[in-house]
Amino acid sequence: MKQHTDIRLSLPSKGRMAQAALDLLASCGLEVNKPNPRQYAARIPALPDLTVLFQRPGDIVVSVRDGSVDFGITGMDVVAERRGDNGAVLVLHDMLNFGHCHLALAVPEAWETVHTMADLATRALAHPLRVATKFPYLTAGFLTRHDIPFTLIHAEGTLEVAPAIGYADLIADLVSSGQTLRDNRLRSLDDGTIIHSQAVLIANRIALKTRPEVLAVARTLLEFIEAHLRAVDHVSVFANVRGVSPQAIAQRMFAQETLGGLQGPTISPVVARDGNPNWYAVHIVVRRAQLFQVVAELRAVGGSGVVVTPVTYIFEEEPARYRAMMEAIRETRRGEDRERGR
Repeated sequence: MKQHTDIRLSLPSKGRMAQAALDLLASCGLEVNKPNPRQYAARIPALPDLTVLFQRPGDIVVSVRDGSVDFGITGMDVVAERRGDNGAVLVLHDMLNFGHCHLALAVPEAWETVHTMADLATRALAHPLRVATKFPYLTAGFLTRHDIPFTLIHAEGTLEVAPAIGYADLIADLVSSGQTLRDNRLRSLDDGTIIHSQAVLIANRIALKTRPEVLAVARTLLEFIEAHLRAVDHVSVFANVRGVSPQAIAQRMFAQETLGGLQGPTISPVVARDGNPNWYAVHIVVRRAQLFQVVAELRAVGGSGVVVTPVTYIFEEEPARYRAMMEAIRETRRGEDRERGR
């Protein structure tokens, strides 16, 4: 394979994750500029050295694995199925918060006595079960771990009809709401979930290790994605509070359950119209789910004029996932050094 010199990020070209991936990047300040919707390449103005490609979700994993693409956003289901065992695909961020689904075994509703994997094993005593799936690696491993005899039937089209028309006994397929299974008189087993999945950011380990420019882009992607996803669950709250000093107000706030902020409140003097020196402005960042309680507690400490605004980013000193990426790269180098020392 010819080595590419640009830096490449692959996104889903179609399906339920395609628009969600573009929306996430735009929310992170990394909007993709794709003038022609039929084009399979685009740019991110904020990252001018990065080429954006569009591929099928499964092909993204293969491209990152073989090094023809440096980064990809796709589902954890296809990553687990196609990443291979050579360690080339490194998961940089495993919770992008879209594309939620799970890969599960589903049996006909007519199998009234089959609700668990143990029940399935009992049914398989008569003959190996025929399982239709687009995920042969994950499905085979799951069935093997449960000691269930099986024959895999690979299918590219709609799986739900397989048991009805007789070319499979059951299926292993992705499930979101479960409505499609119900429409086709199928149901998931109680303990038949093979893997839970959502969108993830992946990278080629060798590119991270050998190309400093790729590593720099990885840090930028992680910084902005992590900062945005952390901010989504938070809001910024401002209020005016009467008190004798910032320290006295802070102590009243710390006595409440939700007013601590990230590290603590920011408190500054208010220049009041009436010249009263005992008004202070406080600012805290809090969890969105706790907002009602936050407002109540601010009122309890004398707060008024509460203003709430969205938070776009919350940057840490260094993202935990960036540290994990660097440790994975160092571990790769240590492994190579051990191999050379043998």
